[in-house]
Amino acid sequence: MNREKEKTILVAEDETPVSQVLKACLNEAGYRVEQAFDGEEALGKFSVFNPALVILGTTLPGMDGCQVLQEIRKRSSCPVIMLTASGRLEEKLTGLNQGADDCIAKPFATEEVVARVNAVLRRPAHIFTGDIRQYGSLRVDLQAHTVYLHGVELSFIPRDLSLLLFLARYPNRTFTRKQLIEEVWGLDYAGSERAVDLAVKRIRKALRNWPVSEGELKTLRGLGYQLSVHEQK
Repeated sequence: MNREKEKTILVAEDETPVSQVLKACLNEAGYRVEQAFDGEEALGKFSVFNPALVILGTTLPGMDGCQVLQEIRKRSSCPVIMLTASGRLEEKLTGLNQGADDCIAKPFATEEVVARVNAVLRRPAHIFTGDIRQYGSLRVDLQAHTVYLHGVELSFIPRDLSLLLFLARYPNRTFTRKQLIEEVWGLDYAGSERAVDLAVKRIRKALRNWPVSEGELKTLRGLGYQLSVHEQK
């Protein structure tokens, strides 16, 4: 048993047998596991234990999994793996678009769960050294992982924030979708490159009040994306 990790994982799942299986396989992999069986309990234990990762069922009583995920994203960029009741694409996309880092469908193999947990936790939250970039009214702190526009902090789901921070570190440099997937999503990401387009769309919405005279998140047709900066301080 690998006890080097000693990281706490919160399993929020209302089916007791499923929760117990998850706890057993994660304990065997060297993780400490806290369990919750409804949405309110999940948020309470999230606040108390500050887990390294959350496995979140979609069908929790009270607050469902998507509502719990929304509340977690207001507080933290903690990785979340959604446990869906089926393998339907729509259900997976709903979780991913609301800020989940990965999705696993029931029934699952315990080996897959452990592998996905390990893969998500291997991803660096951000790959930057301490630095602050000021592009006109847009201020990006690569160390604190914060973005301010006109002095107001902007809120992003974790992957969108990671993408913006990466592009801000290399202004006026163009990256293909494949490059961005590898740098931000990770080499183990098996989804569509369209995830980049969706993230860019959300980031542009958040930056809609950034004057184009200072910069913009630009699409270069056939090439990729860049944070095009016109004014640097």
